[in-house]
Amino acid sequence: MSTASQNCASPRIIAITGGSGSGKSYLARQLHDALAPQAIILTLDHFYLDLSHLPHEERELVNFDDPAAIDWPSVEAALNQLLSGKSASIPDYDFTTHTRTPNPQTLAPAPFIVLEGLWPLTRSAIREICHLSIFVDCPDETRFARRLARDTSERGRSAASVQRQYEEQVRPMHDLHVQPQIHLADITLTSPFGDEEISAILNRLRPIPA
Repeated sequence: MSTASQNCASPRIIAITGGSGSGKSYLARQLHDALAPQAIILTLDHFYLDLSHLPHEERELVNFDDPAAIDWPSVEAALNQLLSGKSASIPDYDFTTHTRTPNPQTLAPAPFIVLEGLWPLTRSAIREICHLSIFVDCPDETRFARRLARDTSERGRSAASVQRQYEEQVRPMHDLHVQPQIHLADITLTSPFGDEEISAILNRLRPIPA
């Protein structure tokens, strides 16, 4: 934890990571709502590299469960903007086309920045500026069921393509890049979790600015 992040007057980053379908997005929303209006959510999903220069068939071959698919310089630039008290421009990513839309979002700074994604703790530059880091641990079969439901309903995927991608990319990339972050996190939560665990996290963040 950096000296700057220990200063309660400075924005505090809460990094939440875990496998796809583990419940990290749910936890991010719960913390955001509990800290509102003093918190914002920044998700790594917005920062996938724009693949508009590739034919659609080639886009489908990209491994989106590899950290190399993320525009990390833009993630770190956005975090540094927010930490300095400035608004940050956040890309708007279309998962059905694997491209960025022409409508980036503007995210205003806040006392708490909830950073959620598959791999934030793999980056030393991000680990160093986090106030608190959380790994959400969840069984493989549960994560797959949740991912299947999400990708078929929200991202226009077929069940067969979701299962193939999970077996060929998601699971091996989870084992290689996601799960090792459990050793870098300050807190490990086992999914499913409830109000008691969320309250314990909020207690770790006190004092909360008025």
